[in-house]
Amino acid sequence: MFSGVLKKMTSIHDNPVRYILDFDNDLLFLNQIIGKNIKIHKTGYCCLSCFENLQIFANGFCKKCFFESPMSGDWIMKPELSKAHLEIEDRDISYEKKVQLQNHIVYLSKTSGIKVGVTRSNNMATRWIDQGAIEAIELIEVPNRYLAGIAEVKLKDKFSDKTNWRKMLTSNIDEADIMNDKKIALDSLGSEFEEFFKTDSEVMKFNYQIDKLIDSVKSISLKKSDNIEGKLIGIKGQYLIFDDSSVFNVRSNEGYVVDISISD
Repeated sequence: MFSGVLKKMTSIHDNPVRYILDFDNDLLFLNQIIGKNIKIHKTGYCCLSCFENLQIFANGFCKKCFFESPMSGDWIMKPELSKAHLEIEDRDISYEKKVQLQNHIVYLSKTSGIKVGVTRSNNMATRWIDQGAIEAIELIEVPNRYLAGIAEVKLKDKFSDKTNWRKMLTSNIDEADIMNDKKIALDSLGSEFEEFFKTDSEVMKFNYQIDKLIDSVKSISLKKSDNIEGKLIGIKGQYLIFDDSSVFNVRSNEGYVVDISISD
């Protein structure tokens, strides 16, 4: 029995990608239990900001923290709203400076198709794995989150910034040449960002352990049920994939306190 607060899976870029659930007093190495039955039982809540036993509102936060914590500011999902470089506070200027005023990468990744995104330069592989990317490549590296957001907005005319998670988890991924799309993206960014171009970047590839390909998926969550159970057949992105084609997004269920049991 494993018990603790659900947080997004820790990933290791290996072949295949390896996943770990990190609880306070134990580690669950998930690749080792693929092919076994797993039961996740909800026993309570723990907000990832205030750590109180309060119902989770969104993203692992209770309602108060979702609207007040600097860890859930609008600039996290919309980097172009970052203002720390202007010394303007959103919720907590010290936290915002720490996160926003560091090098960021604008990239292309192949998830359900080619998408554009932003991540900190020290977080690339983790970010791409969390999205379920099978390929990814850097476009530019800039000194703060704001500039990365502006570049991403500029590229949204040609590339989506969203992943179709259903396609990502099935065998319906769009065919695309990511190197060719990189050329298109750099041309679109133009002279405004030329000094930041990563012209020599190479494609990074990812392989995930999935025992059986599935054609369609259905989402399950601890918000709708106190118990999630089934035979684990694979892991991709932040999703556990079960043999009945149901999928459990660990990241979307952060903040729930659970007991996890495993059987053959």
